Amino acid sequence: MAASDIGFTLRQARAEDYPAIRKMIRRVGINPLGLHWERFVLTVDGSGSMIGCGQVKQHGDGSRELASIAVAEAWRGQGVASAIIRHLMQKENGRLFLTCRVGLGSFYKRFGFQEAEISELTPYFRHLSRLVESLRILRLMPAEGLLIMLWESESVKSDQEKTKR
Repeated sequence: MAASDIGFTLRQARAEDYPAIRKMIRRVGINPLGLHWERFVLTVDGSGSMIGCGQVKQHGDGSRELASIAVAEAWRGQGVASAIIRHLMQKENGRLFLTCRVGLGSFYKRFGFQEAEISELTPYFRHLSRLVESLRILRLMPAEGLLIMLWESESVKSDQEKTKR
């Protein structure tokens, strides 16, 4: 567990946390698919109650996605999501995608995520991009739209620099 100066700790999820994870994801209105408790890290308050969660999903094409970042309303703006994101990113060595509403793009840029170019998308995210665009055209998705963002670890950036030389 990692302690926080503002009253929460991080811990790995356990099987018995799954109902609370599912409930929080539904409460905040994000994608409820692909929730595997084994991949989740949780933030808990001093009494042990879950106040936030997040995971890294692995897709069939090998791509990895920072996903399911959710924080209880009373704890928003207190660094809970940032702690979860930093913790999950520390474990990554490669490329990490995320999808979010356009309005959240600036939040994720603080962690080094950038809007992904079409040429950078893996098959999973190219398919998702086409699906989202179709839903927007059919007006089945809010006009705000969805961003697909990408972060690359230092080792990936270093490898890219070597190949440029």
